[in-house]
Amino acid sequence: MGKWIIALIIIVPLLEWYVFLQMIEWIGGWNTLILLLTTSLVGILMMRFEGRKVIEDTKQQMDAGEPPGRRMLDGLCVFVGGVMLVLPGFILDIIGFTLVFPLTRPIYRNLLLRWIEKRMKKGSITIHRGGQ
Repeated sequence: MGKWIIALIIIVPLLEWYVFLQMIEWIGGWNTLILLLTTSLVGILMMRFEGRKVIEDTKQQMDAGEPPGRRMLDGLCVFVGGVMLVLPGFILDIIGFTLVFPLTRPIYRNLLLRWIEKRMKKGSITIHRGGQ
């Protein structure tokens, strides 16, 4: 897993820089800067709206006595997507929007669920229930 993180730390900024330079060539420097700022602003607004909705849905599920597993993963997706939207870069913006947007978020949620299930089967993730 550590090798993947190191690779991402190196590859993502290089890709972002390449796309940034291509956008400057295509639409100009000021337009590129305005586009980056606009996507960050829209991302922050989407994150606030969707984050609030996820928190309300989670609270309703917990009040009904149901485990909020899916809603918690939605919350994680919204948080990570929001961070990606605030960071500068067009690739991160695209991934961030798809994490925050409710129609595409289930793709990531399902990937997370499969990853968690695989780790639980291997024994590398353990669930501890407290209070009982």
